Amino acid sequence: MTAEKIMTITAADYGKMVNAAAAKLTANAENINKLNVFPVPDGDTGTNMAMSMASGAQYERDAQEETVGALAKATAKGLLMGARGNSGVILSQIFRGMADSLADKDNLSARDLADALMMAAQVAYKSVMKPTEGTILTVIRESAAAADEAANAGADLLTMMDQVAHAAQVALDKTPDLLPVLKEVGVVDSGGQGLVLVLSAFAEVISGTVSEESLQTPDNAELDQMVSKLHAGAQANESLRPENIKYGYCTEVMVEIGKGTTVEKPFDYQTFYDYIADKGDSLLVINDEDVVKVHVHTEDPGAIIHWGGEFGSLVKVKVDNMRDQQQAVIDEQEKEDQKNQQTAQEQKPAPDVAVFAVAAGDGVAQLFDSLGVYQVITGGQTMNPSTADFVEAIEKSQAKAAIILPNNSNIFLAADQAKDLVDVPVEVVKSRTIQQGLTAMLGYNPAASVTDNQEAMTEQLATVVSGQITHSVRDTTLNGQTIKKGDWLGMVDGEIVVVGQKLLETAKDTLAKMLDDDSEIVTIITGKDAKKKDIKALTEAVAELDEDLECEVHDGGQDLYPFLLSVE
Repeated sequence: MTAEKIMTITAADYGKMVNAAAAKLTANAENINKLNVFPVPDGDTGTNMAMSMASGAQYERDAQEETVGALAKATAKGLLMGARGNSGVILSQIFRGMADSLADKDNLSARDLADALMMAAQVAYKSVMKPTEGTILTVIRESAAAADEAANAGADLLTMMDQVAHAAQVALDKTPDLLPVLKEVGVVDSGGQGLVLVLSAFAEVISGTVSEESLQTPDNAELDQMVSKLHAGAQANESLRPENIKYGYCTEVMVEIGKGTTVEKPFDYQTFYDYIADKGDSLLVINDEDVVKVHVHTEDPGAIIHWGGEFGSLVKVKVDNMRDQQQAVIDEQEKEDQKNQQTAQEQKPAPDVAVFAVAAGDGVAQLFDSLGVYQVITGGQTMNPSTADFVEAIEKSQAKAAIILPNNSNIFLAADQAKDLVDVPVEVVKSRTIQQGLTAMLGYNPAASVTDNQEAMTEQLATVVSGQITHSVRDTTLNGQTIKKGDWLGMVDGEIVVVGQKLLETAKDTLAKMLDDDSEIVTIITGKDAKKKDIKALTEAVAELDEDLECEVHDGGQDLYPFLLSVE
């Protein structure tokens, strides 16, 4: 796609656009995460968008039909099933809108793509109950407007997408002017930044400036992260019997280019790559100016190691016998199958209305279980579950109806999406914290209807005040408070109310702000890093604040938050 004027996007081109966007989001996920407004260690917009887009790209690659309309539909379905967090869900709705517009298209003109982006903006806005400007919504709206204007002026695809990418960046740069909290913290909207990367990837594919490697390999990603994705989810089956493994040694080599005494050749990526490609499969080769990293499955690891040495100094060599590893997996799988057969009869039947709660930490999961939750879906602050996770859990339960407790506002949209993908009634109780979720369970009645349960559990949410203690991951200024990296933060119902240098003092001050004359019960849920002396001192502080308060302490085992506090 290097002609001066580009008038058509083929199905192959569209596939490249989707995969380039997925690669770009993956490569930049951590940078997007850092744009989190609150300086707490759970900014995950980049991770959510990258994982959602990766799911869309996988569905696109697996699609059987070869028209733009079919690929757009597959991409949208993959994004929907893999959608994580509000940002991932909105991204899925953007691609759903595009798919709706492109349904009958074999190829695309500039007008077709402009119409698709305009439909994307409409669907995205409709997917949010209260659309907020200064977010990803603003970026897609302004981008679609630029596409429409360019198409009306008769622009070709290359010219149009250049204008779209520029408009997206301009809209992103303006997000701090639309959301004061972004301006105060000094960041642009994280979801909007993710969409800018998607649209810029589209423009690069259309212009022909995107490399083939970037369609498959995220820039600057760590090799071990990529290898873990290659190997993730591998399960023992007949096709993976040890004797059926063609290349038996998982070989990783890292070479410091041009250094050492074994150098015989100047480094050339294609020459280096082609030799190794003939020696095995599952090949990944990543390099910058100084280092090249290799992962390959081969029968001759010695040849790979020797080849690397011809270009520089070997700084890492790792060889694993995958046949032995696979036999261990098979043995473990057989044990697990036997265990599952023995316990199948003991599994609890689902009630007519089953509750599914999102939580992290073994102790927190046990608390939900004790209150009648049918299943805890692992996730929360740092790893939001996908729409598909909710769908799978509900379908496997065979319950006649379901209630979802997200326990995090960033999970609301993914939970809502699941409602339309299962054949039983589903309601979402909009719990924003673990504490709200636990309190909501006091209104749960397994004998009542799903609608009555949703109403009763929602009423419970207002009866609890939620507090969280965590630490700052960066310097910032928020709501007039100067926050330094490493400071302890006390949050009450999502707002930072205390900034301190000592954990215990921060927790005490936060708790004091949570109490009023009607407070009766204080619950402390301790994280896995909470120290016994601090737990004891905090419980004593409750009595000092008000000797009539009842205090309960539970071991939650959660990460990042040494104390979760609730007052009822």
